Amino acid sequence: MPYNYNANPDPWSRPAFGSAARTDIDLGLRNYMLRVYNTMAAGLGVTGLVAYAAVASGFYQQIAGTPLIWVVMLAPLALVLLLSFGIEKMSAGTAQAVFWGYAGLMGLSLAGIFQIYTGASIARVFFISAATFGATSLYGYTTKRDLSQFGSFLMMGLIGIVLASLVNIFIGSSALQFGISVIGVLVFTGLTAWDTQRIKEIYLESDAGDTLAKKALMGALALYLDFINLFVMLLQLTGSRRE
Repeated sequence: MPYNYNANPDPWSRPAFGSAARTDIDLGLRNYMLRVYNTMAAGLGVTGLVAYAAVASGFYQQIAGTPLIWVVMLAPLALVLLLSFGIEKMSAGTAQAVFWGYAGLMGLSLAGIFQIYTGASIARVFFISAATFGATSLYGYTTKRDLSQFGSFLMMGLIGIVLASLVNIFIGSSALQFGISVIGVLVFTGLTAWDTQRIKEIYLESDAGDTLAKKALMGALALYLDFINLFVMLLQLTGSRRE
Protein backbone atom coordinates (compact mmCIF):
# COMPACT_ATOMS: atom_id res chain seq x y z
CA MET A 1 0.00 0.00 0.00
CA PRO A 2 1.05 3.66 -0.02
CA TYR A 3 4.60 4.48 0.92
CA ASN A 4 5.29 5.75 4.44
CA TYR A 5 5.75 9.41 3.64
CA ASN A 6 7.14 11.98 6.04
CA ALA A 7 5.69 15.48 5.75
CA ASN A 8 8.38 18.05 5.05
CA PRO A 9 8.46 21.56 6.56
CA ASP A 10 6.61 24.22 4.62
CA PRO A 11 9.21 25.91 2.38
CA TRP A 12 6.98 28.94 2.03
CA SER A 13 7.57 29.79 5.68
CA ARG A 14 11.25 30.61 5.13
CA PRO A 15 11.46 34.33 4.41
CA ALA A 16 15.11 34.18 3.34
CA PHE A 17 14.18 32.40 0.12
CA GLY A 18 12.55 35.41 -1.50
CA SER A 19 10.24 35.50 -4.51
CA ALA A 20 12.74 33.91 -6.91
CA ALA A 21 13.09 30.80 -4.76
CA ARG A 22 9.31 30.69 -4.36
CA THR A 23 8.92 30.58 -8.12
CA ASP A 24 11.52 27.81 -8.33
CA ILE A 25 9.58 25.80 -5.76
CA ASP A 26 6.37 26.30 -7.73
CA LEU A 27 7.98 25.05 -10.93
CA GLY A 28 9.77 22.20 -9.18
CA LEU A 29 6.61 21.03 -7.41
CA ARG A 30 4.63 21.29 -10.64
CA ASN A 31 7.16 19.18 -12.54
CA TYR A 32 7.30 16.68 -9.69
CA MET A 33 3.52 16.25 -9.56
CA LEU A 34 3.35 15.96 -13.35
CA ARG A 35 5.93 13.19 -13.13
CA VAL A 36 3.79 11.41 -10.53
CA TYR A 37 0.60 11.64 -12.59
CA ASN A 38 2.31 10.74 -15.89
CA THR A 39 3.90 7.64 -14.34
CA MET A 40 0.59 6.63 -12.80
CA ALA A 41 -1.26 7.12 -16.12
CA ALA A 42 1.37 5.14 -18.00
CA GLY A 43 1.05 2.34 -15.45
CA LEU A 44 -2.71 2.26 -15.95
CA GLY A 45 -2.15 2.14 -19.71
CA VAL A 46 0.16 -0.88 -19.37
CA THR A 47 -2.37 -2.59 -17.10
CA GLY A 48 -5.24 -2.03 -19.53
CA LEU A 49 -3.30 -3.19 -22.58
CA VAL A 50 -2.05 -6.34 -20.86
CA ALA A 51 -5.55 -7.18 -19.56
CA TYR A 52 -7.13 -6.79 -22.98
CA ALA A 53 -4.33 -8.67 -24.79
CA ALA A 54 -4.47 -11.55 -22.30
CA VAL A 55 -8.17 -12.13 -23.00
CA ALA A 56 -8.04 -11.42 -26.74
CA SER A 57 -5.18 -13.89 -27.22
CA GLY A 58 -6.84 -16.58 -25.10
CA PHE A 59 -3.90 -16.72 -22.68
CA TYR A 60 -5.99 -15.78 -19.65
CA GLN A 61 -8.60 -18.41 -20.49
CA GLN A 62 -5.87 -21.06 -20.70
CA ILE A 63 -4.48 -20.34 -17.22
CA ALA A 64 -7.78 -19.47 -15.50
CA GLY A 65 -8.47 -23.07 -14.49
CA THR A 66 -4.93 -23.96 -13.50
CA PRO A 67 -2.81 -23.36 -10.36
CA LEU A 68 -0.91 -20.74 -12.38
CA ILE A 69 -3.78 -18.32 -11.84
CA TRP A 70 -2.86 -18.13 -8.16
CA VAL A 71 0.67 -17.11 -9.10
CA VAL A 72 -0.78 -14.41 -11.34
CA MET A 73 -3.07 -13.18 -8.55
CA LEU A 74 -0.42 -13.14 -5.81
CA ALA A 75 2.59 -11.90 -7.82
CA PRO A 76 1.41 -8.24 -7.90
CA LEU A 77 1.13 -8.27 -4.10
CA ALA A 78 4.69 -9.55 -3.83
CA LEU A 79 5.98 -6.81 -6.13
CA VAL A 80 4.13 -3.99 -4.38
CA LEU A 81 5.56 -5.17 -1.04
CA LEU A 82 9.01 -5.32 -2.61
CA LEU A 83 8.67 -1.71 -3.76
CA SER A 84 7.19 -0.45 -0.51
CA PHE A 85 9.80 -1.99 1.76
CA GLY A 86 12.82 -2.22 -0.55
CA ILE A 87 12.74 1.07 -2.46
CA GLU A 88 15.51 2.61 -0.34
CA LYS A 89 17.96 -0.10 -1.39
CA MET A 90 17.05 0.01 -5.09
CA SER A 91 18.35 2.27 -7.78
CA ALA A 92 15.77 4.45 -9.50
CA GLY A 93 16.09 2.30 -12.64
CA THR A 94 15.45 -0.93 -10.75
CA ALA A 95 12.46 0.57 -8.99
CA GLN A 96 11.04 1.66 -12.35
CA ALA A 97 11.46 -1.86 -13.74
CA VAL A 98 9.62 -3.35 -10.75
CA PHE A 99 6.81 -0.81 -11.15
CA TRP A 100 6.28 -1.65 -14.84
CA GLY A 101 6.40 -5.36 -14.05
CA TYR A 102 3.80 -4.80 -11.35
CA ALA A 103 1.54 -2.86 -13.72
CA GLY A 104 1.76 -5.66 -16.28
CA LEU A 105 0.99 -8.40 -13.75
CA MET A 106 -1.94 -6.38 -12.45
CA GLY A 107 -3.28 -6.29 -15.98
CA LEU A 108 -3.01 -10.05 -16.21
CA SER A 109 -4.74 -10.54 -12.87
CA LEU A 110 -7.58 -8.16 -13.84
CA ALA A 111 -8.10 -9.64 -17.31
CA GLY A 112 -11.07 -11.65 -16.06
CA ILE A 113 -13.24 -8.53 -15.91
CA PHE A 114 -13.48 -8.62 -19.72
CA GLN A 115 -15.15 -12.03 -19.42
CA ILE A 116 -17.53 -10.96 -16.66
CA TYR A 117 -18.57 -7.44 -17.70
CA THR A 118 -19.47 -5.96 -21.07
CA GLY A 119 -16.92 -3.77 -22.85
CA ALA A 120 -19.28 -0.79 -22.82
CA SER A 121 -19.81 -1.19 -19.09
CA ILE A 122 -16.07 -1.34 -18.42
CA ALA A 123 -15.48 1.80 -20.49
CA ARG A 124 -18.31 3.66 -18.74
CA VAL A 125 -17.09 2.79 -15.26
CA PHE A 126 -13.52 3.67 -16.23
CA PHE A 127 -14.54 7.20 -17.19
CA ILE A 128 -16.65 7.56 -14.04
CA SER A 129 -13.66 6.41 -12.00
CA ALA A 130 -11.36 8.83 -13.83
CA ALA A 131 -13.69 11.77 -13.18
CA THR A 132 -14.08 10.85 -9.51
CA PHE A 133 -10.36 10.32 -9.08
CA GLY A 134 -9.48 13.57 -10.86
CA ALA A 135 -11.86 15.69 -8.79
CA THR A 136 -10.78 14.11 -5.50
CA SER A 137 -7.08 14.31 -6.28
CA LEU A 138 -7.47 17.98 -7.25
CA TYR A 139 -9.14 18.60 -3.91
CA GLY A 140 -6.29 16.87 -2.07
CA TYR A 141 -3.76 18.98 -3.95
CA THR A 142 -5.43 22.36 -3.47
CA THR A 143 -7.09 22.14 -0.06
CA LYS A 144 -5.52 23.95 2.92
CA ARG A 145 -7.15 21.49 5.30
CA ASP A 146 -4.88 18.91 6.92
CA LEU A 147 -6.22 15.55 5.76
CA SER A 148 -3.85 13.50 7.91
CA GLN A 149 -6.48 13.44 10.66
CA PHE A 150 -8.57 11.15 8.47
CA GLY A 151 -5.68 8.80 7.71
CA SER A 152 -6.24 6.40 10.60
CA PHE A 153 -9.95 6.04 9.80
CA LEU A 154 -9.22 5.40 6.12
CA MET A 155 -6.62 2.77 6.95
CA MET A 156 -9.02 1.08 9.37
CA GLY A 157 -11.62 1.05 6.61
CA LEU A 158 -9.08 -0.45 4.21
CA ILE A 159 -8.20 -3.22 6.66
CA GLY A 160 -11.90 -3.93 7.14
CA ILE A 161 -12.41 -4.19 3.39
CA VAL A 162 -9.52 -6.65 3.04
CA LEU A 163 -10.75 -8.86 5.89
CA ALA A 164 -14.36 -8.80 4.71
CA SER A 165 -13.26 -9.66 1.16
CA LEU A 166 -11.29 -12.65 2.44
CA VAL A 167 -14.29 -13.87 4.41
CA ASN A 168 -16.58 -13.43 1.40
CA ILE A 169 -14.35 -15.67 -0.71
CA PHE A 170 -15.64 -18.57 1.39
CA ILE A 171 -19.25 -17.54 2.05
CA GLY A 172 -20.01 -15.87 -1.30
CA SER A 173 -22.58 -13.42 0.05
CA SER A 174 -23.88 -10.95 -2.54
CA ALA A 175 -25.13 -8.64 0.23
CA LEU A 176 -21.70 -8.58 1.86
CA GLN A 177 -20.06 -7.93 -1.51
CA PHE A 178 -22.41 -5.01 -2.08
CA GLY A 179 -21.48 -3.55 1.31
CA ILE A 180 -17.77 -4.03 0.62
CA SER A 181 -18.09 -2.23 -2.70
CA VAL A 182 -19.99 0.73 -1.23
CA ILE A 183 -17.53 1.18 1.62
CA GLY A 184 -14.64 0.60 -0.78
CA VAL A 185 -15.73 3.47 -3.02
CA LEU A 186 -15.82 5.81 -0.01
CA VAL A 187 -12.48 4.60 1.36
CA PHE A 188 -10.55 4.80 -1.90
CA THR A 189 -12.05 8.18 -2.74
CA GLY A 190 -10.81 9.44 0.61
CA LEU A 191 -7.41 7.78 0.14
CA THR A 192 -7.01 9.54 -3.20
CA ALA A 193 -7.29 12.97 -1.57
CA TRP A 194 -5.12 11.96 1.39
CA ASP A 195 -2.38 10.40 -0.73
CA THR A 196 -2.32 13.38 -3.09
CA GLN A 197 -1.77 15.76 -0.20
CA ARG A 198 0.99 13.56 1.26
CA ILE A 199 2.72 13.24 -2.10
CA LYS A 200 2.70 17.01 -2.43
CA GLU A 201 4.01 17.53 1.11
CA ILE A 202 7.05 15.27 0.78
CA TYR A 203 8.42 17.27 -2.14
CA LEU A 204 11.74 18.93 -1.31
CA GLU A 205 13.47 21.28 -3.70
CA SER A 206 16.81 20.09 -2.36
CA ASP A 207 16.22 16.40 -3.16
CA ALA A 208 18.80 14.76 -5.40
CA GLY A 209 17.63 13.38 -8.74
CA ASP A 210 17.58 9.73 -7.62
CA THR A 211 15.69 10.53 -4.41
CA LEU A 212 13.14 12.65 -6.24
CA ALA A 213 12.64 9.93 -8.84
CA LYS A 214 11.91 7.37 -6.11
CA LYS A 215 9.48 9.72 -4.36
CA ALA A 216 7.65 10.33 -7.62
CA LEU A 217 7.51 6.60 -8.35
CA MET A 218 6.10 5.73 -4.93
CA GLY A 219 3.59 8.56 -5.26
CA ALA A 220 2.52 7.18 -8.63
CA LEU A 221 2.17 3.71 -7.12
CA ALA A 222 -0.04 5.02 -4.28
CA LEU A 223 -2.36 6.85 -6.68
CA TYR A 224 -2.34 3.89 -9.10
CA LEU A 225 -3.57 1.62 -6.31
CA ASP A 226 -6.25 4.12 -5.31
CA PHE A 227 -7.52 4.34 -8.90
CA ILE A 228 -7.48 0.61 -9.59
CA ASN A 229 -9.35 -0.21 -6.40
CA LEU A 230 -11.87 2.59 -6.96
CA PHE A 231 -12.47 1.31 -10.49
CA VAL A 232 -12.96 -2.29 -9.33
CA MET A 233 -15.37 -1.27 -6.55
CA LEU A 234 -17.44 0.88 -8.91
CA LEU A 235 -17.45 -1.88 -11.51
CA GLN A 236 -18.80 -4.34 -8.95
CA LEU A 237 -21.52 -1.86 -8.01
CA THR A 238 -22.63 -0.59 -11.41
CA GLY A 239 -21.08 -2.86 -14.03
CA SER A 240 -23.31 -4.70 -16.52
CA ARG A 241 -22.56 -8.41 -16.58
CA ARG A 242 -22.44 -10.48 -19.75
CA GLU A 243 -25.36 -12.82 -20.35
